[in-house]
Amino acid sequence: MDFATLLQVLDSTVRLATPLLLACLAGLFSERSGIVDIGLEGKMLAAAFASAAIAAVTGSVWLGLLAGIVASTVMSGIHGLASITFRGNQLISGVAINFLASGLTVLIAQDWFGQGGRTPSLMGSGRFEAITLPFAQALSGVPVIGPIYAELISGHSILVYVAFLMVPLSWFVLYRTRFGLRLRAVGEAPEAVDTAGVSVVGLRYAAIVICGVLCGLAGAYLATGLQAGFVREMTAGRGYIALAALIFAKWRPWYALFACLLFGLLQAVALRFQNIDLGGITIPVQVMDALPYILTVIILAGFVGKAIPPRASGEPYQKER
Repeated sequence: MDFATLLQVLDSTVRLATPLLLACLAGLFSERSGIVDIGLEGKMLAAAFASAAIAAVTGSVWLGLLAGIVASTVMSGIHGLASITFRGNQLISGVAINFLASGLTVLIAQDWFGQGGRTPSLMGSGRFEAITLPFAQALSGVPVIGPIYAELISGHSILVYVAFLMVPLSWFVLYRTRFGLRLRAVGEAPEAVDTAGVSVVGLRYAAIVICGVLCGLAGAYLATGLQAGFVREMTAGRGYIALAALIFAKWRPWYALFACLLFGLLQAVALRFQNIDLGGITIPVQVMDALPYILTVIILAGFVGKAIPPRASGEPYQKER
């Protein structure tokens, strides 16, 4: 593999890791507060459809982004209502969100646009364009450093940079603010937080809202940044992969970044190298396409060391009277 090909693979890695990273951070906030969120997939899918549909109708990608965030946050609100207010089973609620989004997006898309569950292709101001960072063209001729800056770091849409900036921001919020301390405490010992006079319900709903916003960004990026429109089931299991990455990262923001980049790299390699020859044995393209999902199964099977979730994760809290 030459240097130019390596840069192309890494560039694809960054693009493909972006929705995974945003969804993984969304799950991080939710699960740190004690709310298990299997519904990341459904929230991303709802956001992808809403952003693409509104962008197609209005011609504004920013209105599409806002619509995607609203749609995802509404889904989060439903999950919060079921799992926090009514203290229902969080896993079942998350699965229901996924089924609800899967059916509604296709139904509304077909009724609205009549294109078999798709939205019209987005063009111009209807989708996020690549941003050229300062001095990218001037430095492109510099050996090694120039191509890395001009082709790998520069040339992405704004949501890619937002996703990577969210990693240090999430770390700061969770580990350097009072809100983050309370949020983590709610996921570990909600009764202690309640005793201190802090609302457990309020903190968990705040985490749910943050989760909805981040999933909205992830879904909007899929439909208006990575691709140019919505297609049926376009999330393709990314919500579940993000959950696997979250477990792999042991619920830590910086580890989540590297876990998502690993999954993104596997997807990029699968797209770039359709058939790989290893010592006379040709690995078919189907195996390459399945690599991210195979790794997901391996991680969820527990082959990443002991990953201990927040102590109160998945347990509804009922205030003692």
